[in-house]
Amino acid sequence: MGKLFKNLRKKEIVGIIFALLLIIVQVWLELTMPDYMSEITRLVQTEGSLMKDIITQGALMLGCALGSLISAIIVCYLAANIASSFATTIRMKIFRKIQEFGTEEIKKFSTSSLITRTTNDVTQVDMIIGMGLQMMVKAPIMAVWAVLKILNKGFEWSLLTGACVIILLTTVVIILVIVLPRFERVQKLIDRINGVTRENLTGIRVIRAFNAEKFQENRFEEVNRDLTNQQLFNQRTFAAMTPIMNLVMHGLTLGIYIIGTILILNAGMFDKIQLFSNMVVFSSYGMQVIMSFLMLAMIFMMVPRAQISARRINEILDEEVSVIDGTFDGVTEEIGTIEFKNVSFKYPDADEYLLKDISFKAEKGETIAFIGSTGSGKSSLINLIPRFYDATKGEVLVDGVNVKEYRLECLNNKIGYVPQKAVMFTGTVSENVAYGDNGREEPTIEKIKEAVKVAQGTDFVEKMDGAYDAHIARGGTNVSGGQKQRLSIARAIARDPEIYIFDDSFSALDYKTDATLRRELKNYTKDATSVIVAQRIGTILNADKIIVLDKGKCVGMGTHEELLKNCEVYKEIALSQLSEEELKDA
Repeated sequence: MGKLFKNLRKKEIVGIIFALLLIIVQVWLELTMPDYMSEITRLVQTEGSLMKDIITQGALMLGCALGSLISAIIVCYLAANIASSFATTIRMKIFRKIQEFGTEEIKKFSTSSLITRTTNDVTQVDMIIGMGLQMMVKAPIMAVWAVLKILNKGFEWSLLTGACVIILLTTVVIILVIVLPRFERVQKLIDRINGVTRENLTGIRVIRAFNAEKFQENRFEEVNRDLTNQQLFNQRTFAAMTPIMNLVMHGLTLGIYIIGTILILNAGMFDKIQLFSNMVVFSSYGMQVIMSFLMLAMIFMMVPRAQISARRINEILDEEVSVIDGTFDGVTEEIGTIEFKNVSFKYPDADEYLLKDISFKAEKGETIAFIGSTGSGKSSLINLIPRFYDATKGEVLVDGVNVKEYRLECLNNKIGYVPQKAVMFTGTVSENVAYGDNGREEPTIEKIKEAVKVAQGTDFVEKMDGAYDAHIARGGTNVSGGQKQRLSIARAIARDPEIYIFDDSFSALDYKTDATLRRELKNYTKDATSVIVAQRIGTILNADKIIVLDKGKCVGMGTHEELLKNCEVYKEIALSQLSEEELKDA
């Protein structure tokens, strides 16, 4: 946890120091009150005492109480402010770190776990700071100070207080030994319940279509029951503290008065008054000692879970990013070129290469297409261009420069990427099309309309309520798959990039719309390089260069006509979709 606290900012450290000073003042005031109470007790029992002396002592005692209250309020405010500010900083650092993650790191942690670490785990650390400043610091100061105050008040009472403290600490240690290993399991179960809930919400249509509601309910019930049972066990174990605390507190008070009664009965008249005064003071100080250890016990219960949360947060912050940002952001001599030089690639957790010795070059203005059976590595190959992964062997060049040398921002500004699964964000049509920063001016409404027109989306967008200001729900659930794809394509067009990457981005379109869109797109992007992954032969017929992949290897490269003549794999794919007559007419 100490490592995480290195992220405290200067103003937060200043706030902590000020809070510590106020806590010391608060403890001093609270431990001074019993002295005034002792003096009042002595004055009341001494003949000839003046009422003004008693009132003076009472006024000083009230002043200490008021000062302690004011200090406590300020410390509470500072603690809440520091905890919230620190939590804000940590959440932002986690978010920014996750933004730097490549696909490899995202898969390593899982989405549900990253969400839990950004929310629940940060909350655990937030709570320990908020309560820690008020209790973790105050308790030991008060305990030590109170013990020093009572050391000369009576050996028997000190011995009794020590025995009560030992009972409390033993109870806390036993509970921690039982519960501590289960805290980490609670956080992992929260990860699981987040994962199941997220899966259920994102797949709600499929679940309903297959009448799988009961199955999903059972899955949720299972993980929910595991989490509930674990939490119940932890809370029941903690619950044992309450009766033991009450027993110790009331037992100490009773023991002090019993011992005090015996001592007073066996003492002389002058000593009786002093002993009674000491008993009143010791009772107050003894309770302060016990309350201090109780506060420490509560903190000890919270610290282990916060430590586990801090470790989980540090795992994210300390994770080494596989895709390291380069330094190059200058002007290149080549524009819009892509070149693969003997590129091989395998996933980090895989033994075998998915792509093997791929080489090709696409010039500015060319359309290069990839086709092959499912699992042949088409999407993995084009994902090497925007550096979702880095090539295991070989080089990927954009505009003649290795992509690893680029600053990611600069590289991304050259690319208009349309993913296999169209992603829509909560907002309007215009906001989704103009999404992101391309390093230039933000697209105007005219540019947005033009991009939507090229993507063949004008008809359905202008029929929506609000047209270009129409609301798009999270994930685009209020538009169809084909409409999402067209808006996703429009988003790439609005960037005016040097390179377009279409990862099977026409699959949800009907043949007519597909053909029209590709024709308009070809005219609009004639000065840009287009990279297309497709399953349909019709989508890539007119590509300048078609690369055929089979089991991660390039088994054919050329135009449609050339491949029909000299590539059996391509011919088989073509004949599985179109007849020989249709191929001749294509």
